[in-house]
Amino acid sequence: MSQQRIHFAFLNIGHFLDHFFMLVFATVAALTLTREWGLSYAQLIPYATPGFIAFGVCAIPAGWLADKWSRRGMMAVFFIGIGVCSILTALAETPMQIGLALFAMGVFAAIYHPVGIPLVIEDRDRTGLPIAINGVYGNLGVASAALITGFMIDYTGWRSAFVWPGVVSILVGIAYIWLIGIAPERNRAAPKKKSGGSVASSYQGMPLVRIFAIILFTTALGGIVFQSTTFALPKVFDERLGELALSATLVGWYAFLVFSLAALAQLVVGYLLDRHSARSVFLGVAALQAIFFALMPGLHNWAALIVSVAFMLAAFGQIPINDVLVGRIAASEWRSRVFAFRYIVTFSALSASIPMIAWIHANWGFDRLFMLLAVLATFILLAVLFLPRAIPARTQAAAAE
Repeated sequence: MSQQRIHFAFLNIGHFLDHFFMLVFATVAALTLTREWGLSYAQLIPYATPGFIAFGVCAIPAGWLADKWSRRGMMAVFFIGIGVCSILTALAETPMQIGLALFAMGVFAAIYHPVGIPLVIEDRDRTGLPIAINGVYGNLGVASAALITGFMIDYTGWRSAFVWPGVVSILVGIAYIWLIGIAPERNRAAPKKKSGGSVASSYQGMPLVRIFAIILFTTALGGIVFQSTTFALPKVFDERLGELALSATLVGWYAFLVFSLAALAQLVVGYLLDRHSARSVFLGVAALQAIFFALMPGLHNWAALIVSVAFMLAAFGQIPINDVLVGRIAASEWRSRVFAFRYIVTFSALSASIPMIAWIHANWGFDRLFMLLAVLATFILLAVLFLPRAIPARTQAAAAE
């Protein structure tokens, strides 16, 4: 197996672990800590907010360090650091302690996206499918968090759901250092002066500003949609699948089923992005989100499960689109920082979603949440209408790598 394929495998494992760790607490809070610590779901889940704030804010320094030092070195820090923090989370005895541990976990989790995604597209001409494959692994991490955590809650206790994945991540980090290394990459040349500036060379002036503005706007709203669905779905199933999910393990299995099926949407979207206009693909994905979120209020059991699969297919399908757009317009030497800025918007939206979910659930229930998500998906659809009809697959800067 080539070095590039081995590295790609590690990057995929990293994406899996990144999303896995950030959602273990969502299942633990929904299915066991509310009883063990005597707090309501709305009271407990805000303790995850600091971790998601760190997930967003720390993307900027992580991207800067990666561009200035070594992306591979930062990946090794990610694997070992997030594993250690997960083990520390298992030691928490109070909500405040678990909030601090989740914050530390968020600091290391912030490394992956501004560092791992640029490594995924490094030295590739077609980026849509590799990003989509990598995205599938991230979504399987989302899915497995609910499944594995639910199983451990039933059989070994919630603390083991943090301990054993932490051990695995540390071992993966050691293997990464041994097989891949942490030496700086060969793409550290100073930015070249080109007619379009150093960040991108295919666009100038207002078209570039407009594309970035649309990317950031849809990223923010998409972050709210993604977090609201992935974080809340175990609790939604706990409430809505009363005839189907009778234990924590079954709730985890249904969440795993939905997230795993939805992950396949990224492969389809990645394939389409390499062959069709990003604008047309984005329009279709946003329209499907709006339709299925609007259908969800009032549904239970099989109807709720089927519609959940549909809106998660659309929600997950959006993820690779913005990554591909950034990869096409950002030059290599700036790419980690541009991705970091894109992900700080994403994960700032994620952190804002947690108190929003708690507030809406406490006052109105999940029907109102799905109505709000349908409105946000409609705004995404309207914004995408302003994208250029065609965006080149590779910029001059990227082609010069």
